[in-house]
Parts: sequence; C-alpha cells; structure tokens
Amino acid sequence: MSQPTETPPPQLQRRLGVGDAVLIGLGSMIGAGIFAALAPAAHAAGSGLLAGLAVAAVVAYCNATSSARLAARYPASGGTYVYGRERLGDFWGYLAGWAFVIGKTASCAAMALTVGSYVWPGQAHAVAVAAVVALTAVNYAGIQKSAWLTRAVVAVVLAVLAAVVVSSLTSTAADPAQLHVGSDATVSGVLQAAGLLFFAFAGYARIATLGEEVRDPARTIPRAIPLALGLTLVVYAAVAVAVLAVLGPHRLGEAAAPLSEAVRAAGADWLAPVVRGGAALAALGSLLALILGVSRTTLAMARDRHLPHALAAVHPRFQVPHRAELLVGAVVVMLASTVDVRGAIGFSSFGVLVYYTVANASAWTLTPDENRPPRIVPAVGLAGCLLLAFTLPVASVAWGTAALAVGVAAYGIRWAVTARRTP
Repeated sequence: MSQPTETPPPQLQRRLGVGDAVLIGLGSMIGAGIFAALAPAAHAAGSGLLAGLAVAAVVAYCNATSSARLAARYPASGGTYVYGRERLGDFWGYLAGWAFVIGKTASCAAMALTVGSYVWPGQAHAVAVAAVVALTAVNYAGIQKSAWLTRAVVAVVLAVLAAVVVSSLTSTAADPAQLHVGSDATVSGVLQAAGLLFFAFAGYARIATLGEEVRDPARTIPRAIPLALGLTLVVYAAVAVAVLAVLGPHRLGEAAAPLSEAVRAAGADWLAPVVRGGAALAALGSLLALILGVSRTTLAMARDRHLPHALAAVHPRFQVPHRAELLVGAVVVMLASTVDVRGAIGFSSFGVLVYYTVANASAWTLTPDENRPPRIVPAVGLAGCLLLAFTLPVASVAWGTAALAVGVAAYGIRWAVTARRTP
C-alpha cells in the first residue's frame, strides 16, 4: 500500500525579466535614499557626507555581489533567510529573516510617512495609512501590475532628480568649495552617515527576495543586482554633489526638504512643487517594492513554520502570497500611525545590516564550483555591516538589539517545544 505523499507548497509564477527586476530595485533605492536619508546623513557627517556615501557604496557593493552569487544558486523567495539556512544552519537563516522583516517593516512605515509629509504635512499619518492600504491592494492584484507601476514611478522620479541636478549645478549659487572636507568631518560621523545612507542602498535585496518570480534566475539575478546598484550610485552621487554645492553640508543637514530647498536656493522656485510631487512619488515606489520584499520573506519563513503556516498560502488567481501581504500591510498601517521617520530609518538600517552580515557569512562558504566571489568581498561586507550597525545612533542600536532579542527568544521557545515533542 503506497504511502500518501505530502502536497508540495504552492509556487509563485516566474514573470519578471532583467528590466523588471532592475526597476524594482531602482524604485526601492532611489525612493528611499534621496528623499529620506540624505539630510540626516549630512547632519551626522557634515562636510564628510560624500565620504559616507562612498563607504556605504563599498559595503553595498560587497553585499550585492554576495547576494547575487547566492541568489543565483538559491532562486527562491526569502533572500538571505534561505541562504543562511542552507549555508550556515537553521538559526542563522531565521535570524536573517527576522532582521529583514522587522527592519523592512520599519522602512515601510518611514516611506509611508515620507509620502504623507510631502502630500499633506498636516495630516501625514492619515495619508501614510491611505498609501499603505492602496499599495497593499496593488500588490494583492499581482506582481506584474506592481512591476509596471514601478516602471512609471522610476521614470518620473529620475526626470525630477535630473532637473534638480541641472538647475543646481548651473546656478550661480553653486560653490565647489562647499564640497571640500573640513575639520567638522569625523570618522564616527562619516560611519554613522554611511549606516544611514545604507538604508537607501538596500533596495537591491528586493530582487533577491523575488527570486521565485524571476525568469531564468541564474542569469537574471546576477545581472540585475549590480545594474540596479550601479545606476543608483550614479544618481545618488550626482544629487548629493549638486545639493551640497548649493546648500553646503550644514544647511543640508538641517533641511526638512533638502531637494526643494536646493532648487529654491538655485533660483528655480517653479521646480519646488515638482520636487515635492517627485518626492511623494519616489516614496510610493519605494513603499511598493518594500511591501513586496517583506511579504516574500514572510512567505518563506511561514513555509518553514518559523511564522504561522497559514501565511504560506498563495492566491490561486493572482499568484501572490496574499495572506502575508495583508498581514504586512496591517502591521505597517499600525506603525505609520505612530512612529517617527528618522527613528524608523535608524532602526531599519540596523536590522538590514544584520541581515547582510548573514548574507556575507553565507557567501564565504561558497566553493569555487559554486561561483564563489573573491574572498575579500564577503569579508569586507561582513566587517563593514557590523561596523556600520554599531555606529548608528544609540537609540537605533538599542531598539534594534531588543527586537532581535525578541526574535531569538521566540526561536528558542519553539526549539525547546519541538525538542520536547520529539521522541
């Protein structure tokens, strides 16, 4: 008599090509970085802002390379949650997944509040909640619709940023002397700025967490991740140089809306409302891709029963993890009603840096036959992630450590209960 076989979990459809994957990464990074992290990073680093950007870019490159090699070998939803589990063991995969979920849920709240602060400053929380509800509905309707919406958002935002760069650098207010590194720049300030700016670079993770929905992942993912990162770095550098040249590091660090203030200082007041609209649209694009990534990691963890197994369901019509998306949307709605934007950025950066620490440790274990990157890449990435994580603002480190401790305790309880039930 044949034994009944367990029904395999429902799989997501592979619909995304290189262009779609790059655009999802661009939508995440550009939306978050330019409009949310640039001013607090300038406040931390002063005239060392560009040095902080360079440090963040080096760490992000190492992380991207490690992630690309791992994602090509393990093209399943979940990203480093899967890589850590397969290469280092169940606990490390769980820790990465937990760090990603808590960090990126905070990112979702930060982006939703950024939308609110630009669209209707007096009702930022209400607008943030409405944005989360609307984009959760878009994601629920299917991944392809999300990719097309992201394509439109990225095109508009890049046009706005190009206008900011051109108007700033061609104005009489632009002063190259503002780009010089002065005595106000300290090593700790530069590293803290790099940690905050890392929040902006982390969007390429969205490509890896969508591994189960990408066509030909062994070819697509290693191409899409460095492409998205490289294009974003070019945009970040151009905008940072332009805004620094017009405002200077200290005025930039204190600005609530630095790009709007830059175009006004450049004498292009007509561009200010356009920049505000572009900022809101960029944050929407980032929020869209963030919800995608968090829900896919939730799906992977639910499949392994680290989260309630009911969250592993895939909608039979829309082919999306609908229960995970609805849960993520509900949690972000709660956070967007209560949290502070800058605090959310620091908390998110801490969680994401822990996540990539596990990614680099996993990449270190790859063999040459598994297309291992040069050993210096995961080594620099791992050390850089730990260094940046613990040079973030003290409150961010404290809350982040506490949140990780809650996750570790939950894992320990589950392990103890399972061990007791096992003969």
